[in-house]
Amino acid sequence: MPVRTTHTGSLPRSQEVVDLIFAREKGEPYDEALFDRTMRAACAETVRRQVEAGVDIVSDGETSKISYATYVKDRYTGFGGDSPRNTPADLKLFPSFSARLSRDKGAPTYARPMCVGEVRSKGHGELQKDIDNLKAAMVAHGAAEGFMNAASPGVISLFLQNDFYPTREAYLAALADAMAEEYRTIVEAGLYLQLDCPDLALSRHMLFTDLTDDEFLKVAETHVEALNGALAGIDPSRVRVHICWGNYEGPHVCDIAMDTVFSTFLRVNASHLLFETSNPRHAHEWRVWRDRASEIPEDKVLIPGVVDTTTNFVEHPEVVAERLGRFVDIVGAERVIAGSDCGFGTFAGFGAVDPEIAYAKLGAMAEGAALTNARARS
Repeated sequence: MPVRTTHTGSLPRSQEVVDLIFAREKGEPYDEALFDRTMRAACAETVRRQVEAGVDIVSDGETSKISYATYVKDRYTGFGGDSPRNTPADLKLFPSFSARLSRDKGAPTYARPMCVGEVRSKGHGELQKDIDNLKAAMVAHGAAEGFMNAASPGVISLFLQNDFYPTREAYLAALADAMAEEYRTIVEAGLYLQLDCPDLALSRHMLFTDLTDDEFLKVAETHVEALNGALAGIDPSRVRVHICWGNYEGPHVCDIAMDTVFSTFLRVNASHLLFETSNPRHAHEWRVWRDRASEIPEDKVLIPGVVDTTTNFVEHPEVVAERLGRFVDIVGAERVIAGSDCGFGTFAGFGAVDPEIAYAKLGAMAEGAALTNARARS
């Protein structure tokens, strides 16, 4: 099987989409029918552009979501008030850069409520709309495979912190119970389920800065345990899991090493592993996968990020092919899919990469995969 292409999930939203999402976010009056029509049309256009760029496994771009994690506050009960904002440790080390980042690019102003009550589903109407929009767009534009993102219990606990359950473990268990049906619904719709788990890396330098690496790994293991509980009964071959150190331009000098979290990451009951390999802080860590290849189960498919999502450089296809070739040499082409480091629209209305350049990067990724495949055949 040749190397195929995908990405991490979120893509730039149009201003019309952003305006409607923020009207709902702020509790302002908005036309619900217009909202639904706009999201359906925007999803279709997002899928069209992915197919045009050469993406094989497409997503809805997280079109209707305010962000990849905090959308749960709109779909589940138990959230209210406001959670503290935790600045990543690396930005605290460089306060002048942190101030410039806020001044020049602004900061997302979406709500981050606390957990203040029992977490329960409000129903899956919004999820079903997203699924229907994506599947209709795939049919319309000839995309054979698609995936849908969902927040992991751990990342929810990172951004929407606990002020109700007696312990972190109890909160994680409640989140896992609540999210399990969402996970099953996505898989039963014929889509891949992608679980976003920056809590397994980002939270080390964002929330757990007072712990040692070993102490943090014990916390991360509880996150994996909760997630695997929520995945019970779901075929791992239909599940993707994404780990990252934060989708922001910054020094990242406090990032925990991939080598340290490697075993924990592999314990998630998901066959498809998405991880960063393009940004300058983690580009060297492809060697971890090479040096620990004997530890990678044969059912794991590697989806390295071969394009960065925090700069407007468009990677040359030769660079993409070089990055992919490293992983093909480790596990074989049939177990490698080209991906992006993170999403291009992690928060609605905010993104370092110009929307047109984001799709140019996806196109370069597809060209690089084609080069890799052509060379394998020759």
